[in-house]
Amino acid sequence: MNSHPKIAFIHDWLTSFGGAEQVLAALLEVWPEAPVYTLVHDPDGPCAAFTRGHQIHTSFIQQLPAAKRRYRSFLPLMPLAIEQFDLRGYDCVVSISHAVAHGVLTLPDQLHINYICTPMRYAWHLHQQYLDDGGLRHGLRGGTARLILHYLRQWDVAAANRIDQFIAISDWVQSLVWRAYRRPAEVIYPPVDIDAFQLRAEKDDYYLTISRLVPYKKVDLIVNAFKAMTNKRLIVIGDGPELRRLQAQAGPNTEFLGFLPFESLKGRLEKARAFVYAAEEDFGIVPVEAQACGTPVIAYGRGGALETVIDGQTGVLFAEQNTESLIRAVEQFEQANQRLDVAVMRSNAERFSKARFQRQFIRSLTVQWEQFEQRKWKSGQIGGVKNETCNNDQTR
Repeated sequence: MNSHPKIAFIHDWLTSFGGAEQVLAALLEVWPEAPVYTLVHDPDGPCAAFTRGHQIHTSFIQQLPAAKRRYRSFLPLMPLAIEQFDLRGYDCVVSISHAVAHGVLTLPDQLHINYICTPMRYAWHLHQQYLDDGGLRHGLRGGTARLILHYLRQWDVAAANRIDQFIAISDWVQSLVWRAYRRPAEVIYPPVDIDAFQLRAEKDDYYLTISRLVPYKKVDLIVNAFKAMTNKRLIVIGDGPELRRLQAQAGPNTEFLGFLPFESLKGRLEKARAFVYAAEEDFGIVPVEAQACGTPVIAYGRGGALETVIDGQTGVLFAEQNTESLIRAVEQFEQANQRLDVAVMRSNAERFSKARFQRQFIRSLTVQWEQFEQRKWKSGQIGGVKNETCNNDQTR
């Protein structure tokens, strides 16, 4: 039996640096020789710092016009593209997915572990919001979008049935996996680079949000709430298609800084009076980073925030996703701020360290590989000879 499987990583796309990319970077530290297969890669983009020097294989979408910027436009082609990768020669395939990476085709004698950030939001639990935000309720474009989403859901379930083991980033995502696929999932929280942030007790008088400026992140809710709180200052860090619209509706007490390099972002986060987050997040790495700085978090109390923020100790959770509820939470925070302990925030954040993630992932992969090898031996898949009666159910 092979105790050291040859591993390949599969990732949706490498054009920006977010939570899924932090996961891949942490895994490449453990398995630096493993190649990465991805739909699109920008070698000069935000992921260059950790992808440089690694084997990166891209799909045919990489060759399409403006693919590095407009890759989302090719969503209908992504299932086909991800299935074209030739993964023969690898014992274990680890996909890191929030879109289609888990749909790679593997052989019966290959173990496929999927670290799932979320089932496709726009196809499943946020599909109605996606249609609303895109103005896709009516007309030919709306009908086409609904047809594409229907096709994606069918393909997604078929792809999920080919996976041997799901690992979810949170209890919340574990529940989404069960709802979409009726499959159990182990939970391993994603890595947060706690050591990159300094604990700071003295804060400046501004509130901060950091986010990609896309509709489901609900930055507009935060901007509107602070427009009504004229005596409080809000700083927004991040870029995206919503930037101009948010700037137009913001009050004079809101400042947009766009994309910032890590050191500048880190300094702002360490000095903020509080970090504000209004999205229903699957996990939420930035709220954990804020707590690592001793910066309290004001967050919508649904999804991953329930697992990372301790209400009344490391921040304040608000119950409804609207401006009135957020304004009440800010008022509640200001009344309780003196009682919040920065040491408790740091201690809570340390539960999600990168070292902890790497230990748990190594342990999980080792167990899954040993069990998979035992099943192969029992089913006759030894010595390069596969039992033709072996089906998918026997290899899970």
